[in-house]
Amino acid sequence: MNILPIVISSLCTSIGAIPILFIKNVSHKGKDVMLSYTAGIMVAASAYGLIPSAIKLSNTTILIIGILIGTLVLTLLESLIPHTDLDNSKKDSGNSNLILFIIAMSIHNFPEGLSVGISYGSNDLELGPLVSFAIGLQNVPEGFLIALFLVIQNVNRCKAIFFTTITDVIELCAGIMGVFFGKFFEFVIPYGLAFAAGSMLFVVYKELIPESHGDGNERASTITFILGFI
Repeated sequence: MNILPIVISSLCTSIGAIPILFIKNVSHKGKDVMLSYTAGIMVAASAYGLIPSAIKLSNTTILIIGILIGTLVLTLLESLIPHTDLDNSKKDSGNSNLILFIIAMSIHNFPEGLSVGISYGSNDLELGPLVSFAIGLQNVPEGFLIALFLVIQNVNRCKAIFFTTITDVIELCAGIMGVFFGKFFEFVIPYGLAFAAGSMLFVVYKELIPESHGDGNERASTITFILGFI
């Protein structure tokens, strides 16, 4: 089994974080545009890749259950883990909060990696490339946003990329685990795909869209959201 596609899909998060080394100052409008563009890509990854694949392997009922579980888990995480908005401009909020933020993102990436791995471990030869592409596509802007959040919290830029890479490792391990256990847990695939879709839709509507409309940049944000979706 060639795990290279799984590795590439996982590393897309770190690749997305690299531009943070060269971006010195991000204006509020520039950040709003990037947030909305990321939202468009994440919705597209859900609509074009994850949701159709989940329906193809199961049915609408399982799709709805998976999406609701993803939404519920993200809701609980936000309630239980101290939450700091992406737009927060305050100084360092404390190492404990940053660690909890990394843990939360790692938990979010685990089902994504597991979905990619199980997809490659399944009998459907077309599913693996489709899911890895969809997850990898949304991992790029996700990695940038993670790094941007950490830099806003006064974390060194190189350390921000390092912490972002930690979430990569979690996703990669989940992917490899999914490959080896895919034959035994193939029934989990549609739930995992729907879970990832529900998680991304939650993040888009709860965080990215409100943040991108918070400073009078609604029109530019709406246009870049559509471009990201396309």
